[in-house]
Amino acid sequence: MKMPNDFVKLVSVFCLIFSLDCTAQEDISGRTPIPFKADFIGNYTYVGPDTLAEAKCNETLSAWRAIVDGDGTGSYLGDFIVHFDFCGDEAGNYGNLYGYMVSAAGDTLFVSCAGQVKEGRLADHQAHVTSYWRDPFEIKGGTGKFTGASGEGITNDYNSSEDTNSHHHWNGNITLKNEDQ
Repeated sequence: MKMPNDFVKLVSVFCLIFSLDCTAQEDISGRTPIPFKADFIGNYTYVGPDTLAEAKCNETLSAWRAIVDGDGTGSYLGDFIVHFDFCGDEAGNYGNLYGYMVSAAGDTLFVSCAGQVKEGRLADHQAHVTSYWRDPFEIKGGTGKFTGASGEGITNDYNSSEDTNSHHHWNGNITLKNEDQ
């Protein structure tokens, strides 16, 4: 949808006055990416060899399998539950992710992510961080209001010496099929 020139100028002035990042660009379908954020805590429900009934780890990512379930809150999701099932190697690389987030209304957002878990912490981490990963994620559609959704961003995740959970902070953009949803 194209906006009238006066409206575009007004929004541009508003962005300048309040120092907002208003650089969203339309994708080729004419839909505008909008900011996406999700913060959640994961519970490791399985970590070990891929000996489960439905094996999924293969080739280079076959040293271990992890299943994480948890909950959090996010833009366009509200309160949600999360499920990740992924594989890794002995160097901390992970991938082959089957992942999704389900809103309280039952809308599901499918996500993909791959990268490497690194031991230790960075200068901006708190002292209890024991390992971390900052990797790209991709939004790959969904159900309900997330049907046809796309997007991408960066994870800012870690494990902690204070608990046995994984801690996740995802920031990026999402393009919804129908932005009015």
